[in-house]
Amino acid sequence: MGLYDRDYTQEDFHSSGHSAPHMRIQFPRITPVVKWLLIINIVVFLSGYLIPRFGVFLLDGFSVWPKTTGTTMQVWRYITYQFLHGSPGHIFWNMFVLYFFGTMIENLWGSRKFLTFYLICGTTGGIFYPILALIGWLPIAHLIGASGSILGMLAAAAILFPRMVVYLFGVFPLKMYVMAIILVVMSLLSILRPDVSPNAGGEAAHLGGMCAGAVYVLSERWRQQLKMKVHKNIWQSKMTDHRILQMEVDRILKKVHDKGMHSLTYKEKKILKQATKTEQMRNKF
Repeated sequence: MGLYDRDYTQEDFHSSGHSAPHMRIQFPRITPVVKWLLIINIVVFLSGYLIPRFGVFLLDGFSVWPKTTGTTMQVWRYITYQFLHGSPGHIFWNMFVLYFFGTMIENLWGSRKFLTFYLICGTTGGIFYPILALIGWLPIAHLIGASGSILGMLAAAAILFPRMVVYLFGVFPLKMYVMAIILVVMSLLSILRPDVSPNAGGEAAHLGGMCAGAVYVLSERWRQQLKMKVHKNIWQSKMTDHRILQMEVDRILKKVHDKGMHSLTYKEKKILKQATKTEQMRNKF
């Protein structure tokens, strides 16, 4: 069973606490990048589908072909192959998932970040397949389709919204993380047994896209955690320095009270002057 035999619907993910989200089909307002991706994919598909010669031209010049992309510098193919599709069903399911999950992620991240993520996932999937084909593990064929990007989005959604519910075949509700695990296992099985899988190359791109999507989201999360940790350490360091300074100021003021200003050393006078200046600045603001 390939990606295009599966049915997905998105739920309204507005749960709070530990309660399960309410499941319902909704049609979100389309976002800018998703809109243009849909338009480009559909226009390119219809052009090649309705004009067969043009379709052959697109396949020969813009798909990922391991013997070409793996041995020459035709690196544009890793981008352009993502906008080619082989059949109405192929493009329908890809665009279907792009609409639901793409709008959700673009709303969360913003257009620029989403587009970068989308292309990275597709490119990684496009690179992963030729590697396996050139070492002889998978048969050599043209690789087309947005599935690497699409599966990358599903992997991202599984990490960002693990308890979101999707529907397999429009009937069976599954948590998002369970769906992602199933997709990974199916892709791995197809790659391990390419002799019995009609779409092993496509599944390799799926797996590559999912890996890229997961790494992207996790690296963003780790980067944010590291940033927060650094800020926390800086804040704690500043608080420690402030407490030490305050203790020193208290000691100096007690010395002034007991022995007078003339008893202070040059360093103590400097500390007291700086503390007074800092306090005045704080009161000013």
